Amino acid sequence: MPSETIDEAQQALIEEFGFFDDWMQRYEYLIDLGRQLAPLDAEFLKDEFKLRGCQSQVWLIARHEDDKLVFEANSDAAIVSGLIAVVLRIYSNRTAQEIIDTAPDFIAAIGLDDHLSPTRKNGLGAMLQTIKERAQRALEPA
Repeated sequence: MPSETIDEAQQALIEEFGFFDDWMQRYEYLIDLGRQLAPLDAEFLKDEFKLRGCQSQVWLIARHEDDKLVFEANSDAAIVSGLIAVVLRIYSNRTAQEIIDTAPDFIAAIGLDDHLSPTRKNGLGAMLQTIKERAQRALEPA
């Protein structure tokens, strides 16, 4: 469970990336964050969990814990794994409403908009869209 609010998590992430002077250092940090992701169980490394819209392979699962949505994901690409790590840090273990109400301001604030390749930007967008869609479905009556 995050001890900080979703806005505090975004601000902390922005501050962490602000410590680095150049983009090579930021990429290295992003890769390090990706290395810290827990591996997914083999049962989730199937097409049904594969995220569409990413050039790299990305598997994303979501589950409900109490009133929160918990996401787990991983990729076969180092930088994409880092992107997953930052997205999960912001959006996992949050209520569906928090997820829907929170724009990914950290993307522009960190500079990812300007420093990711078009294919990685598309993949990041697909990941965020999927998370928002899962949150929206969680709010719909059963």
